[in-house]
Amino acid sequence: MIHLSPAAVSEIRRLKSKQQQPSPLFRLAVRVGGCSGWYYDIDFDETVKMGDRTLECDGIQVVIDPETFNYVDGLTIDYSEDLMGGAFRFQNPQANATCGCGNSFAIG
Repeated sequence: MIHLSPAAVSEIRRLKSKQQQPSPLFRLAVRVGGCSGWYYDIDFDETVKMGDRTLECDGIQVVIDPETFNYVDGLTIDYSEDLMGGAFRFQNPQANATCGCGNSFAIG
C-alpha cells in the first residue's frame, strides 16, 4: 500500500495537468544509485506495462513495476515547499538508512 499526503495529491494533479499526454499515469520506481544505494524515481507514463501494479491513492493512479513494489510497501509520499523550492518527501518504513537529500535510502 502506498499513501499520498493531501499536499502530494495536489502537486501530482498540478503536474499532471501540465503533461501533454491525454491521461498520464503517475509512475513510481526505485532505482539503484543515490547516496544510500537506492533512490526514488517518479515520472508520468502513458502505459501500464506487463507485470505493473496499479494502485489508486486519493484519485491518483500510481503505477509500480514488480521489482519496485517490494521496496515501497507502506511508503508515504508527501510534498512540501521551503525557501529552496518544493520537493516530494518519502517516508519508507522499510528503509533502515536515508540520505540527507531525502530521496535516497538503504534497506538491509
